[in-house]
Amino acid sequence: MNTSSTQQHRLSETVQQLKPSGIRRFFDLASTMDNVISLGVGEPDFVTPWNVREASIVSMERGFTSYTANAGLIELRRAVSYYLENSFGVSYHPESDIVITVGASEGIDAAFRAIINPGDEVIVAEPCFVSYAPIITMAGGVPVPLETTKKHDFKINAEDLEGLITSKTKAVLLSYPNNPTGAHMSKEELEPVVKVIKDYDLLAVSDEIYAELSYDYEHASLPAFPGMLERTILISGFSKAFAMTGWRVGYVCGPKDIMAAVLKIHQYTMMCASTSAQFGALEALKNGRADVEKMVASYRQRRNYLVKTFAEMGLECHTPLGAFYAFPTIEKLGMDAETFAEAFLTEEQVAVVPGTVFGSGGEGHVRCSYATSLESLVEAMERFKRFMDRHG
Repeated sequence: MNTSSTQQHRLSETVQQLKPSGIRRFFDLASTMDNVISLGVGEPDFVTPWNVREASIVSMERGFTSYTANAGLIELRRAVSYYLENSFGVSYHPESDIVITVGASEGIDAAFRAIINPGDEVIVAEPCFVSYAPIITMAGGVPVPLETTKKHDFKINAEDLEGLITSKTKAVLLSYPNNPTGAHMSKEELEPVVKVIKDYDLLAVSDEIYAELSYDYEHASLPAFPGMLERTILISGFSKAFAMTGWRVGYVCGPKDIMAAVLKIHQYTMMCASTSAQFGALEALKNGRADVEKMVASYRQRRNYLVKTFAEMGLECHTPLGAFYAFPTIEKLGMDAETFAEAFLTEEQVAVVPGTVFGSGGEGHVRCSYATSLESLVEAMERFKRFMDRHG
């Protein structure tokens, strides 16, 4: 018996065809090295604020250790509803339109499994978060990349979007502020994109996990546009803005019929999000805005430093308008993104992520997270300059 053939046969063909995350390889390599500065992790360097941690501890001390409702604590869903209405002008009914998930990642997965039939196409603006295309594929759909470029600051062009729409197109996935580029789109810039989505009667999945981390203008939430509430699935959570990555609490909001399907999937796969984590999230929404503003101010300072320093080194880098990533161009060094990232890590012990892992348009760029201390960023840029002197 051919053991290799037998093992291959017992695995899902869909999963076998998926590529492992391109990010993890560099983190695994970095973990074997000393004195590494990581600009690769998409995670705040801030500890979750004490009042949030305390609320979670108190909930356990009071004995709230059983399951919550499948959709999540009703108090938390009401708080999410109030928060979205007051922050972004989006109105959702807490009883029927909101499901608390195990992070935004579970929300994305549940959303696509709720709407996709085999062969449905989903247009995905790239470069983008590495999990989007695999999640669509695992749901039976076909991801269709819409390439955004540095020429347009990685923003969607409505004509390009319209050119990709076919009879099989079911939905469009948008993520602004964007990971990995830090791009953001204003209300005026989104309006022609919204028109295309409505004209072709498409669904929209809007990942707004970085909504609070907007630096230069107010975040325009997609379901807040006229006619978009009934066709948009909004996904967000607490990981990025509230520094709660390890808590794994997110939420999905949308039309009642879609949310009933999302809840059904959530019931069978997760039951409910962690009870103590939900109490922490509730406290974050009630009393966490000041902490978010302090973190945003710090990120803005770091962003400005990175963009200025890259410019001084002669590396083109559009100014990130949101999230906490810079996406400089390294083409002048004559290396592709993978080669650069490996050489930079090996020679200078700085971990960055090659832009190619984020899809079309990422070649020639690397993602640098500035969710790390300014001191570490200064040292990383000194190492960047040394590397440039050797290879530039």
